[in-house]
Amino acid sequence: MTGVKLTDLVEAAGCAAKLAPGYLSQVLADLPRVEDPKLLVGFDASDDAYVYDLGDGRGLVGTTDFFPPMVDDPFLFGQVAAANALSDVWAMGGKPVLALNLLCFPNCLGLEVAGQILAGGADKCREAGVIVAGGHSINDHEPKFGLAVTGFVELDRMLANRSAREGDALVLTKALGTGILTSAHKGGILDDAGVKVATDSMITLNKLPIELAEGLDLHACTDVTGFSLMGHGCEMAEASGLTARIRAEDVPVMARAREMARMGLIPAGAYRNRDFFGPRVEIADRVPLDLSDVLFDPQTSGGLLLALSEGEAEVLVGRLRDAGQPVAVIGSMAARSGCSVRVE
Repeated sequence: MTGVKLTDLVEAAGCAAKLAPGYLSQVLADLPRVEDPKLLVGFDASDDAYVYDLGDGRGLVGTTDFFPPMVDDPFLFGQVAAANALSDVWAMGGKPVLALNLLCFPNCLGLEVAGQILAGGADKCREAGVIVAGGHSINDHEPKFGLAVTGFVELDRMLANRSAREGDALVLTKALGTGILTSAHKGGILDDAGVKVATDSMITLNKLPIELAEGLDLHACTDVTGFSLMGHGCEMAEASGLTARIRAEDVPVMARAREMARMGLIPAGAYRNRDFFGPRVEIADRVPLDLSDVLFDPQTSGGLLLALSEGEAEVLVGRLRDAGQPVAVIGSMAARSGCSVRVE
């Protein structure tokens, strides 16, 4: 190893490095729309992946995701980036099958570091049952890594942002706080033990919630990543023509995330999320500022946000808890009433 810390080489980390949502929305608004009846899901409703009808009851699911490191260990970085990219296929109700590596790498780092990043990605792909079939690399002054992932979904099990229904329960499968905790760790405020709750969560695949939902009637799903719970909640609610009602006290938060938020250790991406999505979110006065900061925190390799009936949600939560998977019912979908997300 070179002794260089990966996080010292980057300006932003993980999913917090995404383009500001307001800027991105302007860019996408100017792109031409190509209409094709076989393209069942594109980018219009901010879904996690595209779905293309194969004509045999299955859909081809494709996505790509990569970002700069939020941790210094190259193997761990590879694991997190791969878990994050694979999640997009599960968020569509599908199964990832093939992946291509995407590696940007600076000359100042030794080749063994690149090898460890790729090995970390391969480790998570192997756990997911996904074949790494190749990839692409370029020289870059900042390290970045991720995957282009292809999978399949049974079309009668396909999940999308637009399919939530009034009365659905909202289930979240991971606690929030990765952006705040990794920022605190990078700043030297939080030690390795303190940030481990975030890294353990980030390398956990989102495979199990979809597998354990077999036989249940899921309506909609997205994974909670760089645009935060509030941002991705807005996207689902708006695509479905509903308002998401979130019970603040039921939202799981990682240990010490609120403490770090009270110290002002908020990543820049959280402020961008609040600026763009905040006008579409109504937060009760009684919700503490540190908790609302967590709600806008950009998550890296966050959990799934699932919409399904209350009865089915109870079954899914029971299955996930029996399997040792973190999970919580955090609210419900209601008739549209002014805002996209209401935090109570």
